[in-house]
Amino acid sequence: MLTSEAIHPEQNRPGSDRIAGRRIGRIRRVERTEQEILVFGERANLAFRLAGEGILRVKLFFSAMPDWETTPAVLASPGVPMEAEVQETETGYDMQAGSFRLSLHKENSSLVVRDARGDRLLGEAEWSWERERITLTVRAEADSHYYGLGEKTGFFDKKGESYRMWNSDVYEPHVPDIDALYQSIPFLVHFRKGGRASGVFLDNPGKTTFDMRSRADAYSIAADSGAMDLYLVDGPGLKDVVSRYTDLTGRTAMPPRWALGYQQSRYSYMDQEEVLELARTFRSKGIPCDVIYLDIHYMDEYRVFTWDPERFPDPKAMTAELAEMGFRIVPIVDPGVKKDPNYAVYQEGVAEGYFCKKLEGDLFIGNVWPGPSAFTDYTDDRAAEWWGDLHRFYIDHGISGIWNDMNEPSVFNDTTKTMDLDVVHRNNGRPKTHGELHNLYGMLMSKATYEGMARGLGGERPFVLTRAGYAGIQRYAAVWTGDNRSYWEHLEMSIPMVLNLGLSGVAFAGADIGGFSHHSSGELLARWTQMGALFPFCRNHSAIDTSRQEPWRFGEQVEAICREYIRFRYRLMPYLYSLFYEASASGLPVLRPLLLEYPGDPLVTNLSDQFLVGEFLLAAPVCRPGVTARAVYLPEGVWYDHRTGERYAGGRHVLAEAPLESMPLFVKAGAIIPVKEAGGQFADEVGNGELTLEVYAGASGASRFRLFEDDGKTFAYREGAYRLLEFAWEESGEGATLTANSLHDELEDGGKPLQVVVKHMARKPASVELSGAAEDGEWTYDETKRELWLGLRKTGAFRMQLR
Repeated sequence: MLTSEAIHPEQNRPGSDRIAGRRIGRIRRVERTEQEILVFGERANLAFRLAGEGILRVKLFFSAMPDWETTPAVLASPGVPMEAEVQETETGYDMQAGSFRLSLHKENSSLVVRDARGDRLLGEAEWSWERERITLTVRAEADSHYYGLGEKTGFFDKKGESYRMWNSDVYEPHVPDIDALYQSIPFLVHFRKGGRASGVFLDNPGKTTFDMRSRADAYSIAADSGAMDLYLVDGPGLKDVVSRYTDLTGRTAMPPRWALGYQQSRYSYMDQEEVLELARTFRSKGIPCDVIYLDIHYMDEYRVFTWDPERFPDPKAMTAELAEMGFRIVPIVDPGVKKDPNYAVYQEGVAEGYFCKKLEGDLFIGNVWPGPSAFTDYTDDRAAEWWGDLHRFYIDHGISGIWNDMNEPSVFNDTTKTMDLDVVHRNNGRPKTHGELHNLYGMLMSKATYEGMARGLGGERPFVLTRAGYAGIQRYAAVWTGDNRSYWEHLEMSIPMVLNLGLSGVAFAGADIGGFSHHSSGELLARWTQMGALFPFCRNHSAIDTSRQEPWRFGEQVEAICREYIRFRYRLMPYLYSLFYEASASGLPVLRPLLLEYPGDPLVTNLSDQFLVGEFLLAAPVCRPGVTARAVYLPEGVWYDHRTGERYAGGRHVLAEAPLESMPLFVKAGAIIPVKEAGGQFADEVGNGELTLEVYAGASGASRFRLFEDDGKTFAYREGAYRLLEFAWEESGEGATLTANSLHDELEDGGKPLQVVVKHMARKPASVELSGAAEDGEWTYDETKRELWLGLRKTGAFRMQLR
């Protein structure tokens, strides 16, 4: 805990934040090659290269030629030929690099980057440095807004804030003063009035800073060590920026369907019988659940890849019994390997040189849960492969999901709180210190884990959850926001945290439902479950010394609320699963800020307590105790209250009733939402249920949704074993049309029956005409509900005309 000593005057001496003084200086010459433009200055040089469509790589370098090596965050790609032109003017150089237009000032080397239309993407950028710290300062407009940066505290818009990128184990309460948490994703989205967006990614896994606070007319990006290696990502829209950034760093891996289910955890479920009884309780109470987590107490004295022989005497029998009930086990695996000469994992790691060392060859040993421990050097491919293959231990016990924790890495010391910064990672023959690669450690651990599990599972998709990560983590793991607390403020703050993770490429993210530390109340758990049931990652987790917060712990009313909303998540499984496919294909997040869909609306630039699930569902969680109504902003269009069916015109605020049993949830007219009818207790059981397509009438124009189906389990979809149907709904004064086009269909089930429900129809149609694969469909109309029901023989291409 901090005391007043933290603000001692000696901690804030004048000049400690003085601006770095050395600069590139006057430009001496500019050279152009087939793939790059090189600018040589008095004290430093700049290099420009295309890294993909709409992505310009800009690198400051001090040597004779630039080093174009990348970190593992960036997907390997061949060099991109670049259409380039260089024209010298009286004051500088005008250059073309693909679709980018660059203006470089001769005297001070300031850079302006525009797109092909002349819109500024980077305004008057200047580099400066002091010793190893390099700073880029970029002029910005007064109407600028900032997003992304991964997992950060505070509100949605990061304007006026400053954040460090340094993966940190932060157990003290997550408050705005904490500028670094477990994930470091140095990707800043710059958004301006009118919806113009661009992004800047700094590929540097050391300590970096993004400062949007110090100057009203500029933002700055600083690197304490290592390269100033930037990728400028063009839009023009926000969706374009996110999609292109994930072209560069990869997209969320398609998870197994079971990983989208509700998940239950605690630090810790202490023994085998407690775990089994927990599973039986979920089933007896009819609360769907797919996953139970095992925290560190399942291990033998906290040794990874072991079971405690007394607490878990027969883990294979346990996992088999759980599997019969539809449950998966996900055990925690930390990076620290106990220093123990009788422990096979430690023996092999030392003998083969897999652990991190100092330059002189001494093994790095740090204290974590097992006591003195060694740490695998995941920057070395041999060591990473060894670590991944160790997970066959879990696979042999019927386990297909792993939880990576403490992988910042967290080390129990009073100085760095992490690995010694002078540890030297082998880095596949390009050794670098831990200080230079710190933020990569957690991502590389999850990469090794995911790849090892994939090798061992024989075609089954693994699930990995991680606390720490860097850009590109989405390729290997889901992310949760770490050790939050059972505070209403943390419930609310988890919304912008997960929204900005989504804009940073991490679509599979969530926060611990109910809060990890402190003590939840029944009201808080109910409200958090309502919200968390719509988050991409949905897990209830609590600490060892806190009140129990399983869904039934606070009486029948709270239990009923939790059951209803968890069941609602499972009913939405086809919608959520299809959104995950979209994320894997386009990079767009599952959980979306309203700004992503309504970039021209000035009222949503910092809307932090509402979100969209996909394009069609708008949620407005209750974030304060005792609140039974709240203001909800509905953007343009027509919206329906999901519970009451009441119709609202958008572009305004409404007061939504919110008794404890109800969270305000709205559906946009034109929505196309596939659901599975309730009844299943786990995701694969729900997946076999009847599919219903809900269409919400009342919109002008057209809307679309793509339904993705596969086996939900394997990588066979990569070989074409999937079905992708695009549904389109269009209304006019003459009627409405629903079409289904088959974009791809190589599933062997031949298509299953499909129910279509058109909701909120103004009148009973005079006729319903069918064509295509569903010609034998029959329809009915409910006058009271104003709903049309149509039963189709199977999913597939069809056209339904309503007149």
